[in-house]
Amino acid sequence: MKHLVAYITSGFPEKSFTIDLALALSQNGVDTLELGVPFSDPVADGPLIEKANHKALELGFSFADILEISEKIAPDVDTLWMGYFNSFYQQNFEKLIPLAHSLGVNGLIIPDLPHEEALRYQDLFTQNQMANINFVAPTDTQERIESIVANAQKFIYMVAYTGITGSGVQEDLQPFLASIKKYTQTPVYVGFGVNQKTARQKVQGADGVIVGSAFIEILLNESLNLSQKINRCCELAKILKNEINH
Repeated sequence: MKHLVAYITSGFPEKSFTIDLALALSQNGVDTLELGVPFSDPVADGPLIEKANHKALELGFSFADILEISEKIAPDVDTLWMGYFNSFYQQNFEKLIPLAHSLGVNGLIIPDLPHEEALRYQDLFTQNQMANINFVAPTDTQERIESIVANAQKFIYMVAYTGITGSGVQEDLQPFLASIKKYTQTPVYVGFGVNQKTARQKVQGADGVIVGSAFIEILLNESLNLSQKINRCCELAKILKNEINH
């Protein structure tokens, strides 16, 4: 069974909604939840997620909110925090990782922390049974791919951006996937540009997909009330889970 990871922006449109949505998604096909930590300059994210980040901050999101959300959902949902290093560093990283583990969080995804710099925190993650999810991109050399995946835990985040996201271009990701899998047994999940139209094609040869913007687009739809947003997100999750497993 291939794995579905869903990204949602914490605290958008409100904290209690994030908790309700997370629990509902876990019952409708989502295996792992990426709880996004709102940040003012989310450089690795597209315009939809950037907009949701800004709206969450405008609504008063604070880091304490993600702690409260995680406390409610992490015992029942495989939970990761996705955010930018500055957000975590300001919380005292050495204390934050043990705290995250105590809440039931299983790892972090930090797109602006290069692998080489992340190595200095490897012991901290290991001691607290937390994964620091590694990114591999098509621009990485074979040597760098081998280095990045050597100690990869939980899964490897494969950045599939050799085309223009949303253009509908059919990409052949197989050579890139093969170049990763020859060095590791860790599952490889495909992210960037994955939605219900592209999921079946992008998951070929991979072990799962990571979907963010497709869920955030629903959350940004102001014509829907909160319960409708949850229902639409759950419908999407079921469609995606079906697509990647057929």
